[in-house]
Amino acid sequence: MLELHPGLVVLLSSGETSPSGGQVFETVVRRLAIPPRVAILETPAGFELNSALVAGRVADFLRRRLQNYQPEIALVPARKRNTPFSPDDPALIRPLLNADLIFMGPGSPTYAVRQLAESRAWHTLIARHWLGAALVFASAATTATGAYVLPVYEIYKVGEDPHWRPGLDFFGAYGLSLVLVPHWNNAEGGADVDTSRCFMGQARFAALLSLLPPGVTVVGIDEHSALVIDFETTECQVTGHGGVTLITSGQEQLFVSGQSFPLTALGPFHLPEPPARIPSAVWDEVLAAEASAPVARPSVPAEVIALVEERQAARARRDWASADQLRERIAAAGWDVRDTPEGPRLEPK
Repeated sequence: MLELHPGLVVLLSSGETSPSGGQVFETVVRRLAIPPRVAILETPAGFELNSALVAGRVADFLRRRLQNYQPEIALVPARKRNTPFSPDDPALIRPLLNADLIFMGPGSPTYAVRQLAESRAWHTLIARHWLGAALVFASAATTATGAYVLPVYEIYKVGEDPHWRPGLDFFGAYGLSLVLVPHWNNAEGGADVDTSRCFMGQARFAALLSLLPPGVTVVGIDEHSALVIDFETTECQVTGHGGVTLITSGQEQLFVSGQSFPLTALGPFHLPEPPARIPSAVWDEVLAAEASAPVARPSVPAEVIALVEERQAARARRDWASADQLRERIAAAGWDVRDTPEGPRLEPK
């Protein structure tokens, strides 16, 4: 039996193109082959006329922020089923087959579920994750991946009664029944309107909680915060400006940035058995792509990246002598480092 080695899963509330979001992406790519192959799945925003622009901005941000890792970034415009941009089109979603990191972000949670549920793109994403690819979900995509999805627009904008809809249930294969709620401490409504709990407000969210079946764990993620799930160490780490709230059987636990907790705090975790829930044709295609991938890729050496990060830390504490010494060590390794507004940039000598 094939042994799975699932990659990291990062659940971002917001701020994927902010400094805190950039730190999250850097944390992820340090665990990947360099240069990392990044696929940006456009689906959650596929109903918007400017969805390509939304995805393109994320791509531009990652090119700048991860420039020292030389990312190979591909946009996957899988916007809507039964169109030329279908998430079931094998040619369209080909970049997912070899992706080391797959990102999905803002848009509509319920739209993402309608377009991705049981699609070829979704099955390919799951298979790549089982084989080591990291996944970063933000905002609407975070909500959509739960067992139940919060129909934010339908309730908050259209006025439908509080209810849940079936989600993509990404974590179900791991024995976890999760409801994922980004924007947990949102305060856009100011003193007039409670927009916390992903714009539901505390009173309305209490009613929503009563509608969930037993055994579900609610994961509330504060703005500009993330939950990093490591299946290898079976630990969860909270990063960013806020915290993560777990609600299980009516009991709440708050974990602030920098804290960690065991993966089993989310439920009875276990690894799935492949290719459960994935069509054999998709599983075989992903395995073939994995087998044909080059063993090594030209890259900036990991030790050079470590020196750059060490130099950045020296500059942050204004230790200019150490920073100069580290620049010399980087140069001796064959690289020039240039300081730019987006951060240090490496160029071969």
